[in-house]
Amino acid sequence: MNRKAAVLLGTAALGYSILPTCYYKCKKHLHHPAAGKTLYLTFDDGPDPRYTPQLLDLLEQYQIPASFFVVAQSAQANPALIARMKRSGHVVGLHSLSHKNGLIQPPRSACRDFSRSVAILQQCGIPPRYFRPPWGHWNAMTAAQAYSRGIQPMMWDVMAEDWRGDTTAQEIAHKLRTRTFDGAVICLHDGRGKNNAPARTIAALHQVLPQWLAAGYCFQTVDHYDT
Repeated sequence: MNRKAAVLLGTAALGYSILPTCYYKCKKHLHHPAAGKTLYLTFDDGPDPRYTPQLLDLLEQYQIPASFFVVAQSAQANPALIARMKRSGHVVGLHSLSHKNGLIQPPRSACRDFSRSVAILQQCGIPPRYFRPPWGHWNAMTAAQAYSRGIQPMMWDVMAEDWRGDTTAQEIAHKLRTRTFDGAVICLHDGRGKNNAPARTIAALHQVLPQWLAAGYCFQTVDHYDT
């Protein structure tokens, strides 16, 4: 590849995916939530028939509402779990069709996948209002699709790297305790991950949820978040 072609390719990549990703991440970090001991629990990559029911049981035990950003193909394969989320008062948002990385997804594929994702959730009785792209990676086509449909972006403030195969429930719990702050949007995972990672996420929440509640925190879904 000659120098001119490399520059053109780099410029195209910058405009198509890098700048949209930076924009949404910076926009989230510039947001200052209202004061108060409120947390927003969000979960990506599900639903998973092994782990999501356990997580829903735990949330029900403490009467905590959460927001689930689901992979549409997994939602299509597990409609009963989507129905249970809706019935329990959780918010269900979109997390792509099959978890492709938006940084490298061509425009035609991105447009087709977004449309299919929305259609699948609508078939599940969920008109999606919120979207979080895999890895937080946007591209211009996905951003345009979301905007044209009135679907709001929802990024996060706190990660605990709970998808890693070499982390423990104790490490996840420690990160949640030390990184969380008033008004934080917390991103965890109830699907995918390495070495049964969601099981460790749930184990960590068994430790942390009662501690947060004892500290006076309350929980809200992202439709209560002031974007």
